[in-house]
Amino acid sequence: MGSKFSGEVDPEIAGLMGIETPELADRGDEPEFLELFEEDAAPDGDLPGSPEGADTASRAFRRPEKIEEAAKPFFQDREFYKTVLSGEGDVSKKLHSFFSSFMTVQDPQERSVFRGRLIPVYWELLGRLSVKMTRNLPMPKRLFARYAVLLPTAISTEQRDMLARIVWDNGLGEPIYYLDEWISAVIRGQVSPSVQDETKQARRDDKQKMQVLLERTRGRFEAQVGLIRNRMGEMDELEERLRERVRYLTEHETASDLPGLKLPYSEAQRSALNEIGEVLRRLGNVNRDQARYYSELDGIRNQLEDLKRKDQELGAGPAVDNKTILDELNTLRQMAKMCVGRQGNHFPILLKQYIRGNILDIGTRENLVNIMADVEYLDPGLFLRSFRQQTNRIVPNIIILPCYGDAGICWEPFERYNRATGRGRVAIPLYPKEIRTAVIAAMADLRWQVAKEKAQHYWMEEGLTGWYYQWFSERKMKGDVRESFIQDYILWISKESEGTQKLDREVRGIFWRYLPFPQDVKDKLKTRGFVYAELYKKDQNRAMSDGY
Repeated sequence: MGSKFSGEVDPEIAGLMGIETPELADRGDEPEFLELFEEDAAPDGDLPGSPEGADTASRAFRRPEKIEEAAKPFFQDREFYKTVLSGEGDVSKKLHSFFSSFMTVQDPQERSVFRGRLIPVYWELLGRLSVKMTRNLPMPKRLFARYAVLLPTAISTEQRDMLARIVWDNGLGEPIYYLDEWISAVIRGQVSPSVQDETKQARRDDKQKMQVLLERTRGRFEAQVGLIRNRMGEMDELEERLRERVRYLTEHETASDLPGLKLPYSEAQRSALNEIGEVLRRLGNVNRDQARYYSELDGIRNQLEDLKRKDQELGAGPAVDNKTILDELNTLRQMAKMCVGRQGNHFPILLKQYIRGNILDIGTRENLVNIMADVEYLDPGLFLRSFRQQTNRIVPNIIILPCYGDAGICWEPFERYNRATGRGRVAIPLYPKEIRTAVIAAMADLRWQVAKEKAQHYWMEEGLTGWYYQWFSERKMKGDVRESFIQDYILWISKESEGTQKLDREVRGIFWRYLPFPQDVKDKLKTRGFVYAELYKKDQNRAMSDGY
């Protein structure tokens, strides 16, 4: 293999391949090949810092107080590469061989061959790590799973420092997971696997059936909490209104010629008395509803606790077996392919020429929250879902995949067994071409799929998808209607919200009606051109005719 080397070779790669470089000669710590691939079982034990489920009844994102933290000594470990590959059997030997060749060959065709061989071997190694994800994996293995870092010196010093400053734990209370966190949550039964074979439903064991029941009951519990929270908000508004009216009643005028004597209530104050009576009546109704909702919540809570107790009796081991974990990883691989696209960069390992050095340019948890908060402000109905005549805000599970990609995708709009409050799941690349566009694309895909599921088999005729599909068909557009919608949604959020006209006139009208901007944005846009002024006027006409 010596003929393949020319120019500078990474010192760590060279050391692993038995090639001496000045840097390694100074270090004198070249690992032996057999030592590198000795089996080394990791001890069992939970890793702290796994993300918790979010409150589905929250009304908006809580923006992060910081987007980075002090740099951690992740990449100061001189044995990083060795630690990632140690103890994982033949797959590590193959990955080492292919990666070494890829990094050193000069012929473009040979390099392409090794590049292609690396991809399946990378996912095979990730599979071996996935089944051990809830154990105390050495940090280099976890960093490999989370950030796709195999060889720290394959990225620049600035890039290593950037990755080391990413906030490690989920302190935001949002269902946003890095790959290793998602796999751990699946293993523990905190989230359901992405794919379940319908043909095997009859043969599911009691443990799996219990997980489905738990998920459904947990969804009912969250929905009931949402109902109570919504009513609580209404009660707060009524009570504040009552306080204002009572304060107004206590502000008596005095007789001008008889100091110290208060005059009777004025006509406006007598009107306030009637208003107080109406507020008290409504408060009584809300209180009655709340009492009923709390009673129902107690019943659901008792069911949930009973199911949890039975689940524990069935065994305290992992909620899923190794095959389910590997199936989940394969699903994540399919998500990554969709994020990257056919013409994108499918290389699975992080290299310095493929990423930027600014933390704001990559898909960290904190960056996603800030961008999604911006999108939700412009599209207030993005995460809203109606259930039992109440509207809940439900943020989907978001999985950050360590891949290069142009766009995020929606894998499913909601959970199979919990359509009322199930989160569904969205995937976003950690190293996108442009982070804001990638996130908006994911939200567009979510919007389309939720609207399509809501319309069911009438999706080509009714609502948002129906109107858009009819426009798409009438114009004899080519390609995928969903992809066309996603690109138009990106323009709607990024350009049209600022008054820059980029959409077809009919599409702009559809979005204005079914994906309306908040009122303050509409008020601003009506002064930015005739087209927006006309749409604003149509809003007013619909409101007057009560047809909106």
